[in-house]
Amino acid sequence: MTKTERILTAVIILLAISNVYFITESFVSKIEIKANEKVIKSRQFNEKVVSFTKLFLDKVLSGQPEVSFEDRLLLENAVRDLNDKEIFNQWQIFVKSGTGEEGQTNLSWLLKLLMKKITY
Repeated sequence: MTKTERILTAVIILLAISNVYFITESFVSKIEIKANEKVIKSRQFNEKVVSFTKLFLDKVLSGQPEVSFEDRLLLENAVRDLNDKEIFNQWQIFVKSGTGEEGQTNLSWLLKLLMKKITY
């Protein structure tokens, strides 16, 4: 084997090894990106839940005897924006509460569910 052939063989081997390295790094990066996207979505959902909970506490538990139509609409849009069927269903149960005692029970379940939905 001549010197030129050895150099060419070494360059080809080096290029093949670098290709394997970069392909591996690409796959690892894609996995990390997916994991980071999942964390970001979780944090965004948490922010929406906390925002809805604050709005709910301010508008419903503020001590006023009745919630205005505008506030009810704001709350309804905020709960829909969460895009969580379980929270929405519990919200509907709370809204349709008949008696004060039933309302308090459903309020308790709604608040517990909201806190449960927040992930770390």
